[in-house]
Amino acid sequence: MSSLLKQIKNRRIALAFKQNDMMLRVGISRQQYQRLESKGNPRLDTLELVAKGLKSELLLIPQEKLNAVQAVLANDTIASAETEQSISVQNKLLSDDPWHELLGENE
Repeated sequence: MSSLLKQIKNRRIALAFKQNDMMLRVGISRQQYQRLESKGNPRLDTLELVAKGLKSELLLIPQEKLNAVQAVLANDTIASAETEQSISVQNKLLSDDPWHELLGENE
């Protein structure tokens, strides 16, 4: 499977979309979408539709910039995971003590 098709599938899974969901998001049948993910050779306009349906954008990245772009994306993924963990901790504190820091007290 090509790198682009893997990226499309991984993005769909990351968004918790099923192949059936793509029919409503992109306007192609589940069978067509399944074929695209598995061995497709989609046209550019189809790729643009799929990207929008996956809340993504298509970019042409110069090879000399590829490592830098991948590093930024990797850091963003790490930052997102840390933010989610921080929110989870804050929600736990709030559920344990709904008055936590409400009056400006830091105990």
